[in-house]
Amino acid sequence: MRLDKCLEKAGVGSRNQVKKLLKSQQVTVDGRLVRSGSQIADPGLQVIEVCGKQVMLEAPVYYLLNKPAGVVSAVSDVQHQTVIDLIAEKDRRAGLYPIGRLDRDTEGLLLITNNGPLGFRMLHPKYHVDKVYDVEVNGFLAEDAVAFFREGVRFLDGTKCQPAVLEIVSAEETFSRARIRISEGKFHQVKKMFLAYGVKVTYLKRIAFGDFVLEDDLPVGSYRTLTSTEKKILKQYLD
Repeated sequence: MRLDKCLEKAGVGSRNQVKKLLKSQQVTVDGRLVRSGSQIADPGLQVIEVCGKQVMLEAPVYYLLNKPAGVVSAVSDVQHQTVIDLIAEKDRRAGLYPIGRLDRDTEGLLLITNNGPLGFRMLHPKYHVDKVYDVEVNGFLAEDAVAFFREGVRFLDGTKCQPAVLEIVSAEETFSRARIRISEGKFHQVKKMFLAYGVKVTYLKRIAFGDFVLEDDLPVGSYRTLTSTEKKILKQYLD
């Protein structure tokens, strides 16, 4: 959440009082003076101090989910089960939502948090968070597919994607497997890229989002809290 909102929530003072504290250089984050209340903060990942005293507040939660096909990346849906429905009651917090989205028929890694501003930052083009997918298609992927994706795929409507890295795992006349790395998140992007090449995606699974990687031992439909190492990765999006 924003630093000023964090301080207000912690009972440090009213909005105006918090502004005065920031302006008078009474607030530090990880030992650095901060004067802007718009900075994104997390009392669980950072040491936030006011007048030398640490601010104590319930830290946001972060979960890594192995999303199943058929589940929607939404907070609520009247027709389908959502990713939030997969979180046990004891682990739910107000404001939980998925960072980004996966299509309903797509499996794989999805981060869920109640730190809204941080999630927004992770999706901002400024950070160029790569996403890696395992893909199966209904046709033959020739060696020229690697260059086709590397040059940036252009859709029929004129939209051009940034270069993508394609690794062909296996290729047969009616079935191929591949792994693709993209740095964008356009609507149905991976599926449209393969359609532009001339094949249709029949299976799609995200296995990495930035430095976050989906382990083989996390069952489909299960989730876990981020490790201490993974939480350190999040700090780069707080600056």
